[in-house]
Amino acid sequence: RSLAEAAIANHERFGAPLMAYSSWAPEHARKCADAADAAFAAGMRAGSLQGIPASIKDLYAVAGFPTHAGSPRRLPAKFEIEGPLIANLRRQLPTVMGKTHMVEFAFGGTGENAHYGSPRNPWDKAAHRSPGGSSSGAGVSLCEGSALLAFGTDTAASVRLPASFTGNAGLKLTKGRWSTDGIVQLSSTLDTPGILARSMADAAFSFAA
Repeated sequence: RSLAEAAIANHERFGAPLMAYSSWAPEHARKCADAADAAFAAGMRAGSLQGIPASIKDLYAVAGFPTHAGSPRRLPAKFEIEGPLIANLRRQLPTVMGKTHMVEFAFGGTGENAHYGSPRNPWDKAAHRSPGGSSSGAGVSLCEGSALLAFGTDTAASVRLPASFTGNAGLKLTKGRWSTDGIVQLSSTLDTPGILARSMADAAFSFAA
């Protein structure tokens, strides 16, 4: 719970102008953290990511959250059925902080979204600089301290660009290594899930988990 409260406080201190999240869910995060703490207290270890604050790109289906994929309308119900990657994550009892902003349907590398604008790259307080895309909110969530792990997707550098632009580590996986079920598709031949973290050590830890 202390990690969750620190993440919430960081977002409240920096978050509104940075615009990392399309669905910011502090009460959901507290419930996740309490479940992780209860499991720890009972001597249960659900997985390496138990209690770790994580943000998830709005291309993923996540139970209890709408899926917009950066569009102005909520997508049909079939796009809100969790795939095996998120199901495996949630079995480990992480603290899900919310869903992050993205380029509409993941088609673009600068982070711009015609409907919502673009998250702000936190490295420049004076100018509104690009955070990279299409996983634009993912890197920002790490920089503002509201997440220790961010889930993105990569078709043509949509994890690698925001990681680079925001000074984080990004990992694009080999096609087919992780399932894309439960993720809104852009390209059936190029899409891969991916993760962003503050360091390669964190990315390697999270990949193994």
